[in-house]
Amino acid sequence: MTFGNASGIDRERGLVLIKPSGVACAQVEPEDLVAVELSTGRVVDGRLRPSSDTPTHLVLYRAFQEIGGIVHTHSVYASAWAQACRPIPCLGTTHADQFVGPIPCTRPLAPDEVAGDYEAATGRVIVETIGKAGDPLAQSAVLVANHGPFSWGRDPDEAASNAVVLEIVAQQALLTLSISPGQLPIADYLMDRHHRRKHGPDAYYGQAR
Repeated sequence: MTFGNASGIDRERGLVLIKPSGVACAQVEPEDLVAVELSTGRVVDGRLRPSSDTPTHLVLYRAFQEIGGIVHTHSVYASAWAQACRPIPCLGTTHADQFVGPIPCTRPLAPDEVAGDYEAATGRVIVETIGKAGDPLAQSAVLVANHGPFSWGRDPDEAASNAVVLEIVAQQALLTLSISPGQLPIADYLMDRHHRRKHGPDAYYGQAR
């Protein structure tokens, strides 16, 4: 469908390329992408209107220099957690391999935030939530309350990968808690080991780059 959007940034040129609004993801061609200025949001190239969520992406790019790509979906399981306004607990190593700790959920937007610059307010509430967590690349996804998931990475490919894994761990968490409603989160020492073996200076998972 037309749910969601994705973008990437050229920080040297100060430009963001983003999916056009209302175009089905499967139909988007490279020439359909819209270029907007990071500093102003002004469209500088493209024949279509940029995603309505462009202000959200711009807020995130301005706040976190480490981010090179952003993906927003309405994937079923992650969106269900967002609609429940609940963070996704880290219950196992699949989650720990990709994310540090639970996937946080933002606070609900206030009436004045929704009535005003809604999309920019969505970006600000994500920044508010992730700012509390620390490193945006270690906590590379968030659930926007009543809305859906946003993920990011060093580039658009990494952001898309994080979005896919986020949906998997959202489904796993739901199934785990349906089997064992009182299930506790994974132990910190096991979570840390699994995350560090794939991320950071001491990572040894996979092949050398």
